[in-house]
Amino acid sequence: MQALFLPLFLFTAVCAETAELPPKIVLTPIAAYPHDENAYTQGLFFDGGYLYESTGQYGQSTLRKVDPKTGDVLIHVNIPNRYFAEGLALADGKLFQLTWRENACFVFDKNTLKKTDEHKYNGEGWGLTFDGEHLIMSDGSAALKFLDPKTFKQKHKIGVSGKPPGAKKDVPVLNLNELEFICGEIWANVWQTTKIVRIDPKNGKVIAWIEMAAFVPEKHRTDTQNCVLNGIAFDAGTNHVYITGKNWNVMYVLRLTTDK
Repeated sequence: MQALFLPLFLFTAVCAETAELPPKIVLTPIAAYPHDENAYTQGLFFDGGYLYESTGQYGQSTLRKVDPKTGDVLIHVNIPNRYFAEGLALADGKLFQLTWRENACFVFDKNTLKKTDEHKYNGEGWGLTFDGEHLIMSDGSAALKFLDPKTFKQKHKIGVSGKPPGAKKDVPVLNLNELEFICGEIWANVWQTTKIVRIDPKNGKVIAWIEMAAFVPEKHRTDTQNCVLNGIAFDAGTNHVYITGKNWNVMYVLRLTTDK
């Protein structure tokens, strides 16, 4: 499999020297690991050598701690059938898991996956990430909400806009889904597309579009409704980005390098 052809440069510690990435980066594939194809991936992040994953669908939603190399589920919690689990983030040592239309965010102990709290919010819940101060939530629109992790109250929000490849002007970027905070940027899957957008959290402008079509498993390439790209996790210690999708049987590992 070929790399994503944004110009290739020598490997550097991406986040160690700068809080922000340059516009030009490269993601180089280095591994493909097994992924549970029964997992309808809604949220994904990396911490302490493990992947934490939220899976959706009514009657099938879970919270999982996963061995990234084998895909083995080490601990899992079944979410009650009336909830459709969505985005997942770690903030202040706690796991926050959104639900789609149930207006509930569950809070779990990271080590045991025991539920410890619950927050309410208005609107739908899609993706979730943490920037070190705020939880950042998407709801399927072009807006991102910045929330206080202690109260889950909204502090502010931004609208996301950018020029899609080939377009002449900025447009709102709708269907922002699974989120990951990487080196001062918000990365978001755009639902039902093969693209990831890199977003400036200060103003909502799209820094760059990353085309991931080459990574969609062949058997899912005609399914643009269900088994779509959805899942981004970043290991800052290695500059590795983990990528998967809903019901994919593979988890890709890519090395992130920058223009220095």
